[in-house]
Amino acid sequence: MSALTTDPYREAVWEAVPAGAAPERFEERRRLLLSALETGERVLDLGCGEGAFAAAAHEAGCQAVGVDVAREALRRATAAHPGPEYRLWPPLASLPAGDGEFDVAWAGEVVEHVVDPFAVLEEVRRALRPGGRLLLTTPGHPLALRLRLALSERAFDEHFSVRADHLRFFTARSLRALLADVGFADVRVTTRARAILVARARRG
Repeated sequence: MSALTTDPYREAVWEAVPAGAAPERFEERRRLLLSALETGERVLDLGCGEGAFAAAAHEAGCQAVGVDVAREALRRATAAHPGPEYRLWPPLASLPAGDGEFDVAWAGEVVEHVVDPFAVLEEVRRALRPGGRLLLTTPGHPLALRLRLALSERAFDEHFSVRADHLRFFTARSLRALLADVGFADVRVTTRARAILVARARRG
């Protein structure tokens, strides 16, 4: 299959993931997502994987659309959670969504996996209606962690392993700056347990 229609690396990753594996910290993240939604809203689940979060939004009375770069992920999502709609986002293509199509975009543990987070978030912003909301989570890198990585070669090598699939590493400050540069307004970034960053922003 052409690399223009699918992502071979992500397909290989999904082939290796056991079917039905629960997303990390699923209940905590599910509660976070649902607390941000209102019944009837159109919700974009970016990097939806097997569709657990899109399904949660659907069950809460929202119109959920899950988007992923891997066909295998979407195949599993359709089988496990047939309620939401699912769309493939091929590499180098625009996000498969109309301008202003969504009220809310959920990007849970996604932005750290992408080569160009600016371009991805620009597309997400385009797909939000004016005033539409972004809710994003990603691992954070507070000062204590950065110091530990700087002082331990082993910890550094493990954290930034070339075999890991995290490509981007954020602090609250750098994530806030990225979202502002993309053009989001009312950007707020907070830190939860285990140094997880939670960003909330609005399309101005």
